[in-house]
Amino acid sequence: MPMDPISLPDEQRAIYEALNNSPMDYNFQSKDQLKFEINMRTHILQNAKKIDEGDSEFSAFADSRFNPAFWIKTPYGYELRRGRLPSDAIRDVFTNSALYSFECVTTIVLIYYKSILDSIEPSIFNDLYSHLFIWGSNYNENLWMETYRGVDRIPGDVYYFYNPDYADPIWMGENSVYMADDLYFGHGIGMVSHKKMIEALDTLRIEGAKKSAYLLNQVTRLNSARFYPYRR
Repeated sequence: MPMDPISLPDEQRAIYEALNNSPMDYNFQSKDQLKFEINMRTHILQNAKKIDEGDSEFSAFADSRFNPAFWIKTPYGYELRRGRLPSDAIRDVFTNSALYSFECVTTIVLIYYKSILDSIEPSIFNDLYSHLFIWGSNYNENLWMETYRGVDRIPGDVYYFYNPDYADPIWMGENSVYMADDLYFGHGIGMVSHKKMIEALDTLRIEGAKKSAYLLNQVTRLNSARFYPYRR
């Protein structure tokens, strides 16, 4: 679905051009649906930057923390407190970031939840995620997160850098948001190039390691079409 990229802000134009120039065939039912995809990806980029610039720390679950005003720590993750709105709890991660510490998978899930909240009606968000439970791969099935083979490098994509000879399991790899122009954000490492991400992970290998970290041939994305009917 073509549109005029000249009128778009730089960040959105980069997303549009990446979609348009991709060898994959992206089919949108309307120009509005394409705009929604671009807007959602823009929110992903903005929320990745907020975590990078915020005060949340990187930690394994044992040392993790969420604001207890909103969250209860269980043996398997963080459960939303009864009587608290999911929308308020997700916003709190970004406004009171110093009260939080988590690892890279949880980072992506939180970025996704916040980007969905920024894209759809808050009342719908609260209905979709009324029973929030967060940690690692524990997330609501209505997150509609999908993983495919291939590396397409559309800004807002999530990629995984695998570290086969890790010393500590928390550094088995790094889930990262592709920002644009060979720039990735990974919580605990920061906003770095592909090369710097590999170099950072290689410093976290076992002694005598011979295998370097590398980017897996897969991409993770939100299925924006599932959220489009609930758009703001």
